[in-house]
Amino acid sequence: MQIATLGPSGNNHELIALRYLAKHGQPATHLHLFEQFETAFEALIEGRVSHVLQCTAHFSHSDCVGRYMRRAYPVDVFIAGSKPLALVAQRSIATPRHVAIQPATRHYTDLSCFSDIIEAPTTVAVAEGLLAGTFEAGICAEDVVNQAPEQLALVQSLGPALDTWVVYATIPLPTTSPLFLNDKDNSNARHH
Repeated sequence: MQIATLGPSGNNHELIALRYLAKHGQPATHLHLFEQFETAFEALIEGRVSHVLQCTAHFSHSDCVGRYMRRAYPVDVFIAGSKPLALVAQRSIATPRHVAIQPATRHYTDLSCFSDIIEAPTTVAVAEGLLAGTFEAGICAEDVVNQAPEQLALVQSLGPALDTWVVYATIPLPTTSPLFLNDKDNSNARHH
């Protein structure tokens, strides 16, 4: 099993992919990180990897389902928790005016006290911006506070997000798979 997912290193896609590989007795060296899901799916279709792992909460999920229909098939699904998340702020700023978020985290807590919301591509980018002092506050992995406890303060623990994850391959599951809700309803799956 060679599994592709979204980078950069340190994000939840990597974390969950490594857990998935470990569950299946595969080494971490079988993980391949890509900057965009389109590139990961192209690697799957070209045979450079055997699977792609994608969180259904990722903004590109629906596009990938449509774009790679009949070429990439869901072969496994599961629920997994992310790294514990938190609202974190710069200690030196008494009342932060802006907060950086990855769009999927927008509703994880009340952000009405911030005058500006800055969208970042990943929670890793939010953490990097906080560490660099670029962002006054942000939602990211809670452990970022441990990297710079003199600089960053924990405002609110949010816990892990529970998300649905999909594993894709180029060969569809048989319609008798227990992952299908009802075999009769999926008789067309053989024709895709």
